[in-house]
Amino acid sequence: MMKAPLELEPIVFVVDDDPSMRVALSNLFRSMDLGVEVFGSASELLQTKLPDVVSCLVLDIRLPGVSGLDFQTRLAEAGIHIPIVFITGHGDIPMSVRAMKAGAIDFLTKPFRDQDMLDAVTRAIERDRKRRDNEKAVLDLRLLFESLTPREREVIALVAAGLMNKQIAGELGVSEITVKIHRGHVMRKMKARSLADLVRMAETLGVRRERQ
Repeated sequence: MMKAPLELEPIVFVVDDDPSMRVALSNLFRSMDLGVEVFGSASELLQTKLPDVVSCLVLDIRLPGVSGLDFQTRLAEAGIHIPIVFITGHGDIPMSVRAMKAGAIDFLTKPFRDQDMLDAVTRAIERDRKRRDNEKAVLDLRLLFESLTPREREVIALVAAGLMNKQIAGELGVSEITVKIHRGHVMRKMKARSLADLVRMAETLGVRRERQ
């Protein structure tokens, strides 16, 4: 039997212009069997092709060039959703509020406890893992949906809109038995366990009834 591929170890990306902090954080994360890549600035990280693995970013809020908060904004604008743990030696409340509102996992002030950092990174990695799982599930659903015929796509849209078989038949100008056959094909191809399951799939994919 073939073994399932092993999940690559999560990576923590550290961006801090203090070499001693980069070394300390590298040692801390490696002691927990986490992969680590360190950078002295946001621009260094931007010039690197990030591996497609579960990851998070430990980001100093005050950096040369692009600040940590501005970098957070740039990542969001670029559609990069890596969870961020901010660290700072000079944090204030407005900074932390802005960071957290923009989706940061935590905002730790130096010197922080190792356990607080590990707890924050653990939460960040778990969030990234869930995001990736959700994105894969949606992609898998999209591939199943693309296997449907144009007529079957019409049927799933009308089912999701709450129409009964008789109403769908009238809408499409076909017999009710034909609708039942199409719906059965849709259920099988989409691997739906129930009608409610099929409706949830349609909602996830944004499938809508076309207005006449």
